[in-house]
Amino acid sequence: MPTDRTPAGTRPYVLISAAISLDGYLDDTSNQRLRLSNPDDFDRVDAVRADCDAILVGATTIRRDNPRLLIASPTRRAHRAAQGRPEHPTKITLTTKGLDPSLAFFTTAGDKIVYCPQPALPALEKELADVADVTTTGNPLDLGLILDDLAGRGIRTLMVEGGGTIHTQFLTQDLVDEIHLAIAPFFVGEPGAPRFVGHGTFPHNPARRMHIAEVRQIGDIALVRYLAAHRR
Repeated sequence: MPTDRTPAGTRPYVLISAAISLDGYLDDTSNQRLRLSNPDDFDRVDAVRADCDAILVGATTIRRDNPRLLIASPTRRAHRAAQGRPEHPTKITLTTKGLDPSLAFFTTAGDKIVYCPQPALPALEKELADVADVTTTGNPLDLGLILDDLAGRGIRTLMVEGGGTIHTQFLTQDLVDEIHLAIAPFFVGEPGAPRFVGHGTFPHNPARRMHIAEVRQIGDIALVRYLAAHRR
């Protein structure tokens, strides 16, 4: 796990974690969240979360899925506490507009940080000041400066859990150290459904091939773990 891979004072180690269909979708277009993974893989994700200091998701994911982003296992929470760490990772999101403070992201345990562009800061501070630390890194938001800010807050490992726009931004800016893909054995095939990544100029091209660190079967799921070229 990545916990000890990032020296103190440097940017956090960034790990993208996603479950996708065989054709690269994160979800379908229905009103119900598509369960791409299985119970054993959900437990694996819980273990990875427990090794990380923070989890980041985009505001669209929060609005669409209403995630809690908590550690489910009491044993893992107790282990974190015994290490002097919070029971749950810090929860982080990026947004350009308002978020409902009654969403599970805000009402469940864990520290919360909301990053927004400078023009949106006054309104979001007024809306979310009681439930989160609202801050900015300029206009537009600068992901590199966000990672610098998180490093200053003691965040050494950051797990990015979507959605596709967030994945694309981190990957095209070459800010990702590791990717975990849990691949479900079926297709979605809906052009309007959210995909793992969107269009962009990616640094991980044939000249900078990523390294396969692990391939594992988890029930009917195939887990593939990649390391960025600079982590080989």
